Amino acid sequence: MSRQTLTVQLPDRLYAWLRHRAQQANCTVEAELVDLVATAMPEDVELPGELNLELAGLEHLEDRTLWQAARSPLAARIARRTENLHRKQQREELTEAETQDLAELIRRYERAMLIRARAAALLKQRGDDVSKLVRAG
Repeated sequence: MSRQTLTVQLPDRLYAWLRHRAQQANCTVEAELVDLVATAMPEDVELPGELNLELAGLEHLEDRTLWQAARSPLAARIARRTENLHRKQQREELTEAETQDLAELIRRYERAMLIRARAAALLKQRGDDVSKLVRAG
């Protein structure tokens, strides 16, 4: 599965606070930071109605099903195709069909990542250790 690495330099005080939160949640600092970033999406962001319904419906799923959603490999497949089109775009101009394909892939990737993030946030709220998701990619 594709992963992105981000190196962030935090002030000592902020890192200590983040480390404390991670210890309280019994997870890694990385998992706690991912959780904070995932939940930082403003409430007023307009999502398509069907996506809002799908995200809200996750709350009613059993943990086992949420784990499946959080680990969904769909995003990785979409990411590979998107990456291939981006590489081609850097070398040459995409055809109209490829440009439309890329836009659709990005939409599907973003949808899949929102579902994965929401499923992980719900699992964490229920007390599950989601740090495995960060290590698994």
